[in-house]
Amino acid sequence: MAQSYKTLKENFVSGLAGGSTSEINYVTAVAPAAYLLWATLQARHAFFTQFDVPVILTDFVLNVIAILLVTTVYSSIPVLFNVLLISLAAAVYLLPAKRRALKKKPSRVSRQSNGSVEEQLDPVPNWPFITAYRGGMMVITCLAILAVDFNIFPRRFAKVETWGTSLMDMGVGSFVFAAGLVSARPIVKASLVGEESTVIRQLKVSLRTALPLLALGLIRLYSVKGLDYAEHVTEYGVHWNFFFTLAFLPPFVALCQPLPAMIRCYLVPFLILAVYEMCLGHTRLKAYILTASRSDLLSQNREGVFSFWGYLAIFLAGQAVGIDILPRTTSTDNRARLVKRLLIWFTVWFSLYCISTGIVFGLRVHPSRRLANAPYVEWVVWFNCMQLLLYCLIETLLFPGLSTATDKDSEKRHVELASSRVLKAFNRNGLAIFLLANLLTGLVNLTLDTLHMGTMTSMAVLACYAALVTAVAVTLDHWNVSLKL
Repeated sequence: MAQSYKTLKENFVSGLAGGSTSEINYVTAVAPAAYLLWATLQARHAFFTQFDVPVILTDFVLNVIAILLVTTVYSSIPVLFNVLLISLAAAVYLLPAKRRALKKKPSRVSRQSNGSVEEQLDPVPNWPFITAYRGGMMVITCLAILAVDFNIFPRRFAKVETWGTSLMDMGVGSFVFAAGLVSARPIVKASLVGEESTVIRQLKVSLRTALPLLALGLIRLYSVKGLDYAEHVTEYGVHWNFFFTLAFLPPFVALCQPLPAMIRCYLVPFLILAVYEMCLGHTRLKAYILTASRSDLLSQNREGVFSFWGYLAIFLAGQAVGIDILPRTTSTDNRARLVKRLLIWFTVWFSLYCISTGIVFGLRVHPSRRLANAPYVEWVVWFNCMQLLLYCLIETLLFPGLSTATDKDSEKRHVELASSRVLKAFNRNGLAIFLLANLLTGLVNLTLDTLHMGTMTSMAVLACYAALVTAVAVTLDHWNVSLKL
């Protein structure tokens, strides 16, 4: 008997071997390369200072359509695509600059008695490179969750069955890392004012965050089961889904509150990872996750339950990076410190990854998103540190005014100058946009036979989907609406 359409799609959306980490690096490098071209146009020619249709369309093409193209029809030549974007940026940079001077406004912040510049500036600034990084990550995530259902999306980019790496495997890990990164902001602010928070208080706050995510997880569960929607049970299990993983992260992070700050930030991720990896390697846990029959609630959802510990390590690693790079220092060379710290984080996690996966020297353990084992966690963390470093370098080179601002007003204007409206919009309401993208993905799959569409039709559908998601994100940001789920 021929396979049902549901079974075909279930098999179709799950990659078997994935792609190499180097290829994934080349593909995802398009996001910072596109941002480089955007930043060059803005820094040298103030191209994106106006809010009008041509400007938004150009922003959309650079930061959304470029990523869509390199993950679909141009997926076989990501290096050439990157070279093209970087070459265009170089050509734009060499053109005579038409920079518009920033209008100076009187500062509303009074200078302190000692005249310190640092006292006039926000101690936890909103660095545009972090906005660009998180916005680019959200764009890739939203595009991939629908594109994976089309033939033009390479199978090596889809989630692997058990062992290996792929673009979508990196996507889910990066989403968690980015969430951990921004979760560091309130922690840093509280530490700067000497505010202490009890475990009970942290648990209450975490529950307010977790409950909406649990509700979304339940809605997704019942809608998937009720509509007989294609799913792959080896991804998270029979009932578990990614929203449940996100929901359980805040309470477990809150339980780390009693630990000293240094241990909580820098040692806990490594400790969790070491204990979990020892359990996988020296007990029957790995065999249980991969081969056990689905006879009870735990065994039915074992992938989601046990991979949670790997995602918790990713979240805490992202939080540690955030605590390290978010606060402003009293040093006049704060930007050099940012680059140095990101380089150190990248080096540490990349070294651990090489030790874990090394063929000649190392433990020879393969990454597994299904297990969320040590090599997978290490891969996700060093990759995201590398992305942050690239965005930081671009911002440092093209927007030096961010480092020389003397008051909040001037820094705010420099931040606005260095921020893409599209990337800022995706970053501002990331979870809400991610939910919208999931809903639209379900709608498209229920109404269209995506598996049998030609290249032109597939690209038309994906472009319309990308335009709709972007339009909603930009409109919410323009109306100054922040949706907290």
